[in-house]
Amino acid sequence: MKFNQTTHTIVSRITEIAISICFAIIVIRILYVFEDYLYHRFDITKENNLRERKIRTQIVFIRKLLITLIILITTAIILLSFENMRKIGAGLLTGVGIGGIIIGFAAQKSLGNLLAGFQIAFTQPIRVDDVLIVEGEWGKVEEINLTYVVVAIWDKRRLVLPINYFIEKPFQNWTRTTAEILGTVFIYIDFTIPVGSLRQKLSELLHGHHLWDGKVNVLQVTDLKERTMEIRCLMSCRNSGNAFDLRCYVREEMIAFIKEHYPDSLAKTRISLDHDQ
Repeated sequence: MKFNQTTHTIVSRITEIAISICFAIIVIRILYVFEDYLYHRFDITKENNLRERKIRTQIVFIRKLLITLIILITTAIILLSFENMRKIGAGLLTGVGIGGIIIGFAAQKSLGNLLAGFQIAFTQPIRVDDVLIVEGEWGKVEEINLTYVVVAIWDKRRLVLPINYFIEKPFQNWTRTTAEILGTVFIYIDFTIPVGSLRQKLSELLHGHHLWDGKVNVLQVTDLKERTMEIRCLMSCRNSGNAFDLRCYVREEMIAFIKEHYPDSLAKTRISLDHDQ
């Protein structure tokens, strides 16, 4: 079967476009395979994963940037195969089209987000799996995209923020240099309680618990008001999740200890009756 000139031109054009798309898909798949290999090599599920989180943050950003460039270049190549679209395709490859896209991004305030993405990927004020306090919420960084960040809140919600938020506004990063953190428990009780007994009880609770990392164990009177005395229990943990669970455990056990051994020392309101009146 022989094609006439028109049919041959159409089939050739379709074949060229298909080859270009297939090649782009293959390159993108190779990127994903290489990303999976790096994920396997730098596993963030282990406990001390600061280095792995740094590398993974850069991997995710670079992969998304490369895929965007591959799609742009493939689109330009396809456009170049059409005579009437050749100027557009050439413009994309030589930067005219890309410049137009950048101007469009700037008009939509997305250029700042894109540049902030570069800054975050390499200076890393946040990383994938970092624990943050942002907008009054506690959560972990789940995704860092080219223009936005997804934070997984502790109650399964997702907080989506523009990426330049983390350049322009203050936030707390609990795992910036290490995952270790101090947990604090405040107890408000009467002045009559023996502080030494509470200090000894806290030591017993911490030394027998697997969540305590063995570094910080402090109980102090941190404030004194007209009706109550403020006791602060301070303990160290390997990460914020352990700290929350250990704080709850210490709070429950200390209150139970006070109720059992010093029930009269629980916070109370005093009333003085004048019998002469």
